[in-house]
Amino acid sequence: MVKPGWGAWVVMAAVVWLACAQNRASGQTPGPAESLYLKLRSAGLDKNRIYAVRDGALDRGSIHISLEDGTIGFTEDVGGRITGAFFKGEGEILVAPPNTVERASLALFTGAAILEEKFSAAYFRFNDDVYDRLKPSFRVAEDPAGFLAEAGTAAGNLAQEDALRLFISLANGSAAGGPEADRFLHILVQGNKLGTFDVRYDSLLAEPISAGQHRTVEGVNYYDVWLSFASAAGKGKDSAAAEDPQPDFEITQFKIRARITPPAEIAAAADLDIRARHAGKRVLLFELSRLLQVESVRLGERPVEFIHNQAIEGSQLARRGNDLLAVVLPEPLRDGERIRLTFKYAGRVLSEAANGLLYVGERGTWYPNAGFEMSRYELEFQYPAGWTLVATGRRTDTQAGGSEQTSRWVSERPIPVAGFNLGKYTRSVTRAGDVAVVTYATASLERGFPRPAEPDPMVPDLLKDRRRDRLSLPSAPPLPAPSQNVQSVGSVAARAVDFYQRRFGPFPYSELDLTQFPGNLSQGWPGLIFLSSYSFLRPQERAQLQSDPKVRLVLDQVIAHETAHQWWGDQVIWNGYRDQWIMEALANYSALLLLESRNPAEAREVLQTYRDDLLARNHRGLASADGGPVTLGVRLSSSQLPNGYEAISYGRGTWLLHMLRTMLRDTEPRVAKAGPEEPFLRVLRKLAKDYQGKPLSTTQFIAAFESQLPPSLWYEGRKSLDWFFDSWVNGNAVPSFSLRDMKFSDKGGTTMITGTIVQEHAPDSLVTSVPLYAAVAGKEVFLGRVFAEGEESQFHLSGPAGTRKVLLDPEQTLLSRK
Repeated sequence: MVKPGWGAWVVMAAVVWLACAQNRASGQTPGPAESLYLKLRSAGLDKNRIYAVRDGALDRGSIHISLEDGTIGFTEDVGGRITGAFFKGEGEILVAPPNTVERASLALFTGAAILEEKFSAAYFRFNDDVYDRLKPSFRVAEDPAGFLAEAGTAAGNLAQEDALRLFISLANGSAAGGPEADRFLHILVQGNKLGTFDVRYDSLLAEPISAGQHRTVEGVNYYDVWLSFASAAGKGKDSAAAEDPQPDFEITQFKIRARITPPAEIAAAADLDIRARHAGKRVLLFELSRLLQVESVRLGERPVEFIHNQAIEGSQLARRGNDLLAVVLPEPLRDGERIRLTFKYAGRVLSEAANGLLYVGERGTWYPNAGFEMSRYELEFQYPAGWTLVATGRRTDTQAGGSEQTSRWVSERPIPVAGFNLGKYTRSVTRAGDVAVVTYATASLERGFPRPAEPDPMVPDLLKDRRRDRLSLPSAPPLPAPSQNVQSVGSVAARAVDFYQRRFGPFPYSELDLTQFPGNLSQGWPGLIFLSSYSFLRPQERAQLQSDPKVRLVLDQVIAHETAHQWWGDQVIWNGYRDQWIMEALANYSALLLLESRNPAEAREVLQTYRDDLLARNHRGLASADGGPVTLGVRLSSSQLPNGYEAISYGRGTWLLHMLRTMLRDTEPRVAKAGPEEPFLRVLRKLAKDYQGKPLSTTQFIAAFESQLPPSLWYEGRKSLDWFFDSWVNGNAVPSFSLRDMKFSDKGGTTMITGTIVQEHAPDSLVTSVPLYAAVAGKEVFLGRVFAEGEESQFHLSGPAGTRKVLLDPEQTLLSRK
């Protein structure tokens, strides 16, 4: 790999460039907060703080940095603090991940399980005592002017990336100073082998230590997270990460008034009722689409400063199309204090896909929010006559007058997110008991919808930003009108609602609305589903677009999948990024249960398609399963495996639930094998009740199944699913199984069976509960489950008299290679 010179550092700075804050009128003087922010963005090197450095060292948690020999220049003071430095010379960085998951993740990108890299240059940004720590190793620099001339431009450009993070520290007055201090260190390293990469320590995050690299592949920007963890000491279920800390504040209610001007404009005012969870915070962070421009933010009647800051390219925030919006209060909040902020903003966040078919852009959030948390919403929309608007919540009022109409919507309970769709729709109503299922579609398909004549196979690309389900479709001209099929689409959703209510509990809302959504995207919102136009096609039309029946069968589950999100993702939400897989897997498996109730053979085909996707290799020779365990969440989509999140969170996640279900099912009488009262569904029903309106973590999810664990599933005599978590949830193996050394001995009215289970393509630590059956007189008789550990495991079982053949998992309940 060719190492970039100083010019490439300037290019790198442009890649991570962060836009300046407020789009103020020309000539307006920045306020004190913005002035501080702008100084942090442009902090250059101080000509009086350039030193030779030898045998310098810095440690932050598991990060160890050595500055063996070179020159270092520190930045000018900002707010009375030194906040950055640029080093050129010989250095080394060492990070040792604490567990197998993070070591494997690092190895996927770097080829090594420990990050140990020599570097020739590094840029530091910090809010703590880096200068004082390194000071004993300083010497007089030989040519400070030459160093400044060479490094000054790069350092000035690189200052922009962390300006907002440092601003938060300084504005909150929480920079390092005590054991509970806000400590931040970001190192941009020019490695001798790995090229340019980042290492961070941020005490405000649940996982303070992380490392990664920006990469562009086929025109797509990625930020590959090599490693991320909480501490080196963690073990067991919590070793991957600490529980996500609560945000500094909660938004108890949104009141949003929006005027929509087709085809693209929205202008809105949003009142956010906020309660502080912690004392001492002046800076509150929100997300908002970068397509929207904020005009003002007010605290009550008082204007306050704000900074609208573009996200780093390749980050998850950037992929969502959002910016960070920092609101600066005049005084720090008190614990429990309640305030109201009013945001006024506008922009072109809508898109027109066809005549009468508008949608809120795929990327970005149309109102200021602070993440996926429960809140109440009151929404008011003004829009032209002749259009139909459908939003989350219950419609309380619609008024029409002249060329404009107004509708109002109120959430029936706290919900995690709000949305709307607008079109010239045909409407159909279907019922699932007391629940009205209302379906909306237009007479038009969006421009560029696929042609039946183009047989390129579609592959599900279910990239999730708050449960977004993509269908990768080839380009094509229009097909028959979606409005002709609204009744059948509504009937599919109504059957799903009825099926899920009997298994998971009551539908969370009074009505379910489904609206046509253009392109390759479906989304499940509370009480509202944005449904891809593909789902409005008749079966024969879908068959023309997708010739592979297995892939088509997977795509046909979208309506049931999104309907299941009303329980899993809207009523119960995930705790952190490592837990998001639960909601996707539950929605997927719920749809599979519905399919199984009608056609068990097709349900098995879907499972096998997921397995095949996990084992399929890309042009780099990597299988999707190589991306890591489900607990890596959105990190699974990377430059190495762009579709890793979909294959693993959806596919492997669905298999994990299937394995849990069948393990529990095998311990009860076979007559209770399937149905609402089987043990797996009893656990899900309890989870839906206990975590209604709450976040659910992987630890809590596994614990719910542990509480129902029968003795036959106690590994090494412990009532615990640690073995399942460690081997399967927090692992990525797709093993193969076989039987060897089988012996049969008749004794009385039974046959004693001994043999060996061989487990291959798996680490030695993999533990699997393997079901065994006897083949007797043309029937399969369940013998029991045996724990297979490592490559070979001996077993002893008793079977029906005359048994001479044993089958390993004939019902294909294990994720395995066949």
